[in-house]
Amino acid sequence: MNTDKGTFMVYKGKPLVRCKDTLYYGDMHDPYVTKLDIKSKKNVDGAEVSEKVIVRLMATDPTLPPNKMIEKTGERDGLFEALDMASYWLEKKLSDVKKEAN
Repeated sequence: MNTDKGTFMVYKGKPLVRCKDTLYYGDMHDPYVTKLDIKSKKNVDGAEVSEKVIVRLMATDPTLPPNKMIEKTGERDGLFEALDMASYWLEKKLSDVKKEAN
């Protein structure tokens, strides 16, 4: 898998990777990313649009057990609202981690 940022879609300067109804937002080399799971969709003028989206802030540390990787969970109506929340959570957490390291 090519991990060059230039090969992925980018949202607010971070990679956004989609596989079916799951999206990962953030750089896997950072200590945290967000995972967005589309739980329901609706049809709007012939186009399928995300309706309910679960957002999770997750650690990327592979040594953690799966149940310890999830830091926060929330739900939003629509993909834009979910990406907005994911972006805020991720930026805040990465900023906090950077401050702790200094």
